[in-house]
Amino acid sequence: LGDIRNYFPSSVVQVLQRDALERLNLRQMLLQPELLEAVEPNVHLVADLLALKSVMPARTLDTARQVVRRVVDELMRKLANPPRQAIAGSLNRAARSQRPRHSEIDWQRTIRANLKHYQPAYRTIIPERRIGYGRKRASLREIILCVDQSGSMGTSVVYSGIFGAVLASTPAVRTRMVVFDTEVADLTDDLHDPVELLFGVQLGGGTDINRALAYCQGLVRQPHETILVLISDLYEGGSREEMLKRAAALVGSGVQLVVLLALSDKGAPSYD
Repeated sequence: LGDIRNYFPSSVVQVLQRDALERLNLRQMLLQPELLEAVEPNVHLVADLLALKSVMPARTLDTARQVVRRVVDELMRKLANPPRQAIAGSLNRAARSQRPRHSEIDWQRTIRANLKHYQPAYRTIIPERRIGYGRKRASLREIILCVDQSGSMGTSVVYSGIFGAVLASTPAVRTRMVVFDTEVADLTDDLHDPVELLFGVQLGGGTDINRALAYCQGLVRQPHETILVLISDLYEGGSREEMLKRAAALVGSGVQLVVLLALSDKGAPSYD
């Protein structure tokens, strides 16, 4: 549904999208609340809804947002904890803390320090004093997510938007969210609301990775404390040589550049 924008004029694209809306029974689903309650929303359905949002009537668009909200809330529950724990920093076993969290307690030292509080009747030690490890300072400072929004990247865009929102809610890092096809859009201001962020995405069209990297390069303030995550299938529609030169320049400046070919359940993308 997204890729048809590469091959047909906009008037034809709208006809095809409206036809898809009918053939996929999405219009019927979005107009009948009882049918909506019976359907199992998933990432692929969200990608379809985002691709078709421009041809949806206002009434169905409101319901589409409800579907997207259900999927986003579920994925947020699944995806939120692992990155937050990773960003919080690993244990620093050389440091000591007198007020550790449960996961940071040094049990051997804590038991030895509290042997005098042994309760023979209960065969239990009362840990009046807890000794734990400190935590290493979170090494991450700035993350830039650069997301290809061409039609083939539909589910990756959904996951990327939610992942970006999770990172944005973590005080230890500063997160920027950039999406691109042949144009570049900075959606950082929408990171507080993943649904609004996803509805700001325009799936489909061509791909100009070099242009997107150039924009992201302008966002870098401290290269050695910046991670740039490019999520793309790498089918470059712009200048391939310039793209590679710019990527090399970013790495040379100290930016950690990570390329993800997909961010989805399948994890088996088609890519260049």
